[in-house]
Formats: sequence, C-alpha cells, structure tokens
Amino acid sequence: MSDEKATNLPRILVVDDEAAIRRFFHTILNAREFSLHLAETGHAALAAAATVRPDIIILDLGLPDLDGVEVIRRIREWSTVPIIVLSVRDREDDKVKALDAGADDYLTKPFGISELLARIRVALRRSVQQLPEPLFTCGDLEVDLARRRVSVGGGEIQLTPTEYDLLRLLVNHSGRVMTHGQILKQIWGLAYLEQPHLLRVNISNLRHKIEADPSRPRHIITEPGVGYRLRE
Repeated sequence: MSDEKATNLPRILVVDDEAAIRRFFHTILNAREFSLHLAETGHAALAAAATVRPDIIILDLGLPDLDGVEVIRRIREWSTVPIIVLSVRDREDDKVKALDAGADDYLTKPFGISELLARIRVALRRSVQQLPEPLFTCGDLEVDLARRRVSVGGGEIQLTPTEYDLLRLLVNHSGRVMTHGQILKQIWGLAYLEQPHLLRVNISNLRHKIEADPSRPRHIITEPGVGYRLRE
C-alpha cells in the first residue's frame, strides 16, 4: 500500500486494554482498508486523539487508568469526533452515562461484525458531514429541512410544531442514539427533564404519522431504557 493511499484512508482509533480485542480489530479493519491506531489506556487514548486526529474512536469503558466515560468527557471538551462505545457493561444507566457524556453510539460485547461495520459506516458519514443535508430521505420518509415539509410515500403530512422539532432533532442526529434526557433538554428545556411522559406521547404521535405500522416502527427505533434513534 502506498504512503499516499494510507494517508487517505479513514483513521480509526481503537481503545481497549485487551490484547485479543486489539488483534481482532487489526484483522477486520486492516482487511477493509482503514488506517488503524491502537491505545491500551485512557491517557494513551487522549494523547492519540490529539495527535492522530481520528475520524472515529472505538472505546472500551473498562480501562486500567481512566473510566471510559471520563475519556469521552475530556475528548468532548475540544472535539466532535464520533465515538462508538464497545463494552461488556450492559446496564441501562451505563449506556445513558456514556451517551450523555458525548458518545455517539453504544454496542455491548459480544457484538456482530456486520453490525459493528454498519455502525462504523454511519459514524464515518457523520464525521465528514459537518452540517445536515437540507433533504433527508429514508425509505418512504422524506424531510425537507429547508422548507419544513415532511412527506411519507410522496404525500405531505402535517405535524405539530413540537412533533416537527422532535423529528428535526432526530434527523440532525440520524443514526445516533439520543437519550431521553438529551431530547427533553433540547426540545422542552431543563425544567422538563423529569417528565419523560411528554417525550413518550410525542414519539407515539409522531410514529402514528410517519410509520406504516406504529407498533413495529421502521424509522424511529427505541433503544430500551436509553432513548431513540432515527434509522439512516
């Protein structure tokens, strides 16, 4: 591989203290032409994030020196690089803490290679797209952000102002898990953080307008106990 080609490859920083996991990433990512960088500790991750300037960071939470959530917080002080958490911690509060700290996605170990690569592709698209496209499409759903128009199957639908703001927020973070707290704060404000029923009601109403079968949604995906994600 030429130096020029290597320079143009997407840079992925994997932070994990398990040698077996690092070897696993070396195998699957190098085979798919990524520029892979490895770190074993939180402090090494912070240094590598500053010097390598990765396009994506894949981060384990259980590091020997710093908790992964603290690593996320420190990186978020100066960078918007997409961060995918991979962890054996599967409790809802662990997921919420990581996402609230600034992680973009969360996968629990063990995970499927196909799902991991799909999440990486989503994160890569986000890393090179600083501003959302004015027209978002996913299957039969079309959201024209410039004209504030929403259509399903070619037919325009009417949303309340709150429903539209909620959908626009999910569009602007499509593919990313947004916690209940993040959504409540941005749509209703800090005073409503303890009123999740507002979010549930509006998500239900929105699904009835944009989903073919609201009981089996294809667009707005529930992350149980954590929040919601708009499928890209």
